[in-house]
Amino acid sequence: MRDLFITRLYEASLAGEPGFGAFNAELEAACAMLAKEDRAGLAWCKANGYGGYTSYASLNDLPRRATVFGDLKKRLDRHAALFADALAFDLGPRGRLALDSLWVSILKPGAAHSGHIHPHSVLSGTVYVTAPPGAGALRFEDPRLALMMAAPPRAAHAPQSARTFVTLAPAPGALFMWESWLRHEVMANGAKAPRISLSFNYAWR
Repeated sequence: MRDLFITRLYEASLAGEPGFGAFNAELEAACAMLAKEDRAGLAWCKANGYGGYTSYASLNDLPRRATVFGDLKKRLDRHAALFADALAFDLGPRGRLALDSLWVSILKPGAAHSGHIHPHSVLSGTVYVTAPPGAGALRFEDPRLALMMAAPPRAAHAPQSARTFVTLAPAPGALFMWESWLRHEVMANGAKAPRISLSFNYAWR
C-alpha cells in the first residue's frame, strides 16, 4: 500500500504560548467591540441571515485597526510558513505567502455556516477565541466526494484518514489551517453562548 494525493491539515494551539490568557482576553474584547460598532457589518449580517456577527463583508484591515489583531497576524505568519514548508510549496525566489484577509465570526447559539471553499487563496484557517461546551465544530469533506459515484459508505471504525467527513471540536487558542480548495463547514452551535473565532486567508504574492 502507498498513500497518494494526501490532504494535509495543520493543527496547533496558541494556548501554550506565554501570556496567552491576557492576549486571548484582549482578542475577545476587540471582537466584541467590532460586533457593537461595525454598523456596515451588522447590516450585512441582517440582510444575509448570518446567525451572529462577522466582519467578513465590511472590514478588511483588522491588523491595522487594533494592536492585538496585528499581534495575531505575526503569530499566524509563523504557522503559515511552517505549513507551506510541510506542503513543499515552491513559492519562487521572491514569492511569499501574505495574509490576504482576516475576519471576526461571532456565531450565536443554533447558528451554522454551510459548506464552502475559499477561492483565490492558497491557505485558509481559523483560530478560536471562545469555544463554550457544544460550540459549533469544524467539519471537513473529502475533496473526492463528488467523484465517488458508486462507493459504499465507510465503516464506523474507519481511521480518520479514510473517512468521508472529519469533524474537529474547537477550543480556545486552537488553530486549524488547510489548503483553500478544501471544502468545509461549521456545524450548528449547540452551546448556550456565542462561539468567537477569527478566520483568515493567505495568498501567493
